[in-house]
Amino acid sequence: MIEIIPSIDVLNGQVVRLRQGDFSEETRYSRNPLDVAKKFEKKGASRLHLVDLDGAREGRIMNYHLLERIAKQTKLKIDFGGGIKSDKDIRIAFNSGANMVTAGTIAVSSKDVVLKWLSIFGAERIVLGADTRDGKIAVNGWRDGTPLDVVDFIREYLEAGIKKVICTAIEKDGMLDGPAIDLYKRILIECEGIQLIASGGITSQADILSLNEAGLSGAIIGKAIYEGKFKLKQLFKEYAVS
Repeated sequence: MIEIIPSIDVLNGQVVRLRQGDFSEETRYSRNPLDVAKKFEKKGASRLHLVDLDGAREGRIMNYHLLERIAKQTKLKIDFGGGIKSDKDIRIAFNSGANMVTAGTIAVSSKDVVLKWLSIFGAERIVLGADTRDGKIAVNGWRDGTPLDVVDFIREYLEAGIKKVICTAIEKDGMLDGPAIDLYKRILIECEGIQLIASGGITSQADILSLNEAGLSGAIIGKAIYEGKFKLKQLFKEYAVS
């Protein structure tokens, strides 16, 4: 059964959503990310995808005090990403209460560092962030493209021991027009055994069913939740992960 993972993206202390990762196209939804996390837990969520957009922009962890508050005041299992680029960053994230950390840009620029983290923290705690625009990996808060094919990138890390991958289709992010299902099917076929989590464009029960049938292990949902596209209590109950 696919796991539903609500997302909180934090910028300047507020819950926001960007359109295709564009910092100039920001929609603000709440001034209190902690209250939003508590609401998700009350509605039945067991996991949270927490994105430090300030960190992604600055290239270092920024919102760890918020991470710490959410970890202390909820029982949500938190995967944290955005700006994790050094040993200091990742230790701050884990010491602040993250259960998992997503390695994105650092996985492109410094594979040796991510492999070291894998050996220290284990494959259950290190998640590969494969952010893709038209099938190619993007880095630095999605601002910069690379020639790296997403399947080749994931396969390389799969062979190195990575188990969990969050794949964000940037062209779908914040658009509310459905996920990149064909891309995810291709990844699952060519990267056998990976636990693939979809992100970007998931807007309806039909989208979730399609991802579940394709074999994805998780679906990160952000804007569609904030825009009221789902009844949260029903959603988390229907896709509860034991």
